[in-house]
Amino acid sequence: MMGMALAALDGTIVSTAVPQIVGDLGGFAVFSWLFSGYLLAVTVTLPVYGKLSDTFGRKPVLIAGIALFLVGSLLCATAWSMGSLIAFRVVQGLGGGALQGTVQTIAADLYPLKERPRIQAKLSSVWATSSVAGPALGGLLAGYADWRWIFLINLPVGAVALWLVGKYLREPGRTRRTVATGTDTSRSARTPSAERHRVDWAGALAVFATGALLITALVQGGVAWPWLSAPSLAFLGGAAVLAAATVVIERRAAEPIIPGWVWRRRTIAAVNLALGALGLLMVAPTVFLPTYAQSVLGLGPIAAGFVLSAMTLSWPVSAAFSNRVYNRIGFRQTAVIGISLALLVLLAFPLLPFPGQAWQPALIMLLLGAALGLFQLPLIIGVQATVGWSERGTATASILFCRQVGQSVGAAVFGAVANTVLASRLAAPPAPGLPRDLDSVARALEKPSSLTAEAADYLRRAVDAAVEHVYVGAAFAAALSLLVLLVLAPRRFPVLAEKDDS
Repeated sequence: MMGMALAALDGTIVSTAVPQIVGDLGGFAVFSWLFSGYLLAVTVTLPVYGKLSDTFGRKPVLIAGIALFLVGSLLCATAWSMGSLIAFRVVQGLGGGALQGTVQTIAADLYPLKERPRIQAKLSSVWATSSVAGPALGGLLAGYADWRWIFLINLPVGAVALWLVGKYLREPGRTRRTVATGTDTSRSARTPSAERHRVDWAGALAVFATGALLITALVQGGVAWPWLSAPSLAFLGGAAVLAAATVVIERRAAEPIIPGWVWRRRTIAAVNLALGALGLLMVAPTVFLPTYAQSVLGLGPIAAGFVLSAMTLSWPVSAAFSNRVYNRIGFRQTAVIGISLALLVLLAFPLLPFPGQAWQPALIMLLLGAALGLFQLPLIIGVQATVGWSERGTATASILFCRQVGQSVGAAVFGAVANTVLASRLAAPPAPGLPRDLDSVARALEKPSSLTAEAADYLRRAVDAAVEHVYVGAAFAAALSLLVLLVLAPRRFPVLAEKDDS
């Protein structure tokens, strides 16, 4: 939980201090890469760390990830320009990829199936706490100390996490399958041949390069350059070529970073696609709801953050009780109920009155968190229960990787949807000179004194319409996830007996 707190606190703290960082270092045009660069590094390293944890064990990978994250944090605190800070954020992300995937895998290693929902709910509570404490702590440090402390605060937390992991984490003896012979060999009594592993560095580099080009294209498309421009086509084309090369490399590798069984096994493939759709729909509340709360409801940044935090409060509670449902009706059926409820909740958002009260979207988020708690956790635990120790890290990382890619795709797609709706609404504005994209509209509404009452009301209605369309798109993503579960996922997951997993 301490290791997970490093990754959970990071995003919420940094976002609060962006004005102070830009004021000190400049670079307003590229500051979004403080988040995009970190997300890129986390996403593309998830499969690599998953395979490494299956090969060498979870503990060394987790310790290396925490150490690298702390090195990146220290470097960020010493940044002298926006370019250097972005580069050091990438270093942080290289460590963050190990934190997110490995912690989830360790939880499945250490606890039997019946206890995993309780442990996973505790891990989820870290994110819930961070969503509330992060903005407040970031605001205090940026306002009363210096923005560099938002990175230095990671050092004592990480030091405690390193000490706890190093002293107390004891990986239990697990059964592993050697590649050469296909026979099971105990970790506590392996033959020398079972210890010889060939790390697929070519595959790791190919996965990293493919993910880097794809996510860069998704993050920058429609922002830094038009979607149909030469840079977008070059990045997307390069990602497609590298993806094909990655498939060739992985097929020839003795121990591939992304083995073919991840997609050949029906259960894992279905969950990967379902959680990729979850990444898509999560863009609506996490990216667009704060803008809606500030621009339409007129709330301040902190109050807008609390509207969003309602979802993170109900999510872990629902997840903790999900085992009482899936123990009765199964993993797939529980997830189907969760995503069906999420679909209804997302469709309810466009029905909110204009401008409405803050409690109304907060209630929507509370219900959405409860629904998604029933959806995500049973799928993760279900997949982890279908594989042994030597495959669990790779399987868990593939799930998280697909969800992260889904978020990147969702940010690009829904950003285009929101800006298209705004452009259509502002094609004939009531006053000349009004902005025509979401960011510019939000900035204009931050200073309503520069607008007439009629123009301000028109802009608020335009933002309201844009966010409503995004939520409809998120509902469509939920429907896709539901369809995947009903068509592709097996009715009963092929769960391994506990004795085969230990």
